Amino acid sequence: MIKTRFAPSPTGMMHIGGVRTALYEYLVAKKGNGVFSLRIEDTDRNRFVNGATEDIIKSLKWLGLNFDGLVIQSERKDLYQKYAKELTEKGAAYEKDGAVWFKMPSEGKVEYTDLIGNRKVSFDLSNQKDFVLLKSDGFPTYHLAHVVDDHLMETNPVIRAEEWLPSTPKHILTFKAFGWEVPQYAHLPLILGTDRSKLSKRHGAKGVGEFRQDGFLPEAILNYMALLGWTPPGNQEIISLDEMVKMFDLKDVHFAPAVFDITKLEWMNGEYIRKSQNSDLKLKIWDYLMEISGGALADGHPTQEEIEKVTPLIKERIKKLSDFVPLTDFLWEKPEYDIEVLNKLKIENPAGVLSKIKEKMEDLEKPWKTDIFEKTFRELADELGIRAGDMFQLIRVAVSGQTVTPPLFESIQILSENETVVRVEEASKFLRP
Repeated sequence: MIKTRFAPSPTGMMHIGGVRTALYEYLVAKKGNGVFSLRIEDTDRNRFVNGATEDIIKSLKWLGLNFDGLVIQSERKDLYQKYAKELTEKGAAYEKDGAVWFKMPSEGKVEYTDLIGNRKVSFDLSNQKDFVLLKSDGFPTYHLAHVVDDHLMETNPVIRAEEWLPSTPKHILTFKAFGWEVPQYAHLPLILGTDRSKLSKRHGAKGVGEFRQDGFLPEAILNYMALLGWTPPGNQEIISLDEMVKMFDLKDVHFAPAVFDITKLEWMNGEYIRKSQNSDLKLKIWDYLMEISGGALADGHPTQEEIEKVTPLIKERIKKLSDFVPLTDFLWEKPEYDIEVLNKLKIENPAGVLSKIKEKMEDLEKPWKTDIFEKTFRELADELGIRAGDMFQLIRVAVSGQTVTPPLFESIQILSENETVVRVEEASKFLRP
């Protein structure tokens, strides 16, 4: 049975870069009807961050990468001490300054075939030095704990980031010193920023929790991260987790570094929003708003029913769930007018024009009808020598305080005719000296 594990260190909140490692490990296990486990590598107590373990678990569950077992290394201290003692008794390790060190051979080579690119990797042992297995505080180093746990958890293949490649000879020789089978290794290519430098916040990379707060969908994040190093058969770009399980193969993972592009991720997130059923998208928006508000929306708005009305109008206009808020706030709250926004419309005497708009609105038969509404204000624009587009944009700014909203007439229908007239009058008053 194939067994893989995601083994992060809780030295901070789960980073977007770790998603790809966890995803690939999950896919390999699930494709082989195997086991995908989570192992928290928290033996470096100086770098341990409170709350990081909980964040990792929460992030994986939110992403849908459900793990089958959980190992926390700091709870297995006695186990690692036992195995360090075993290597010392075998003569493969020695004690020095209260720590246990592994004896590295001073000559020869360590060779293995990496599953990424099926490449043969060779290390000259004359360049290797002895290394610490067990620290003086009784906690194991990564080198010991990783080997012990991967043996006991029957991890194979070991899938991890490229940064661990130089440590591979240490790990292979430690496996051999115990007399254990050496697993296969797959070192995933680096993920770089768009300028080909190390991925960082300035490239838009951040914690999974921050992406969640920003309104990204878990399925879009998984889809995008899967493509950073892997091309599905037929170059399929939008691909579900279930489809990935069927299609993914480590031999298809690229050897070259991948590039993280936040713009592309936002585009993909928008694609997932657009292909959502309106009923599903309504619930996603509702859940998102409840989460960021701590379960208490201001003045109880928007309600699920209000979101349901707006969802078809904004679906094509948003890339993230968070875009819903600035786009629709005016429907639930009085707008704040900005003289700069109104001045950009380049309409002479906008206050006077708004007064005439108010008069026309009050004369319209209720309920207002789209065609009559449009005809009325096109005619008013002609009468006043204003472009029709500027006329409708002035109405938009008057009812919303902004130049970008869902479709105007549909927004007015949600807002109500009476409230629309009130806002047109308020905008007119705002402009009067």
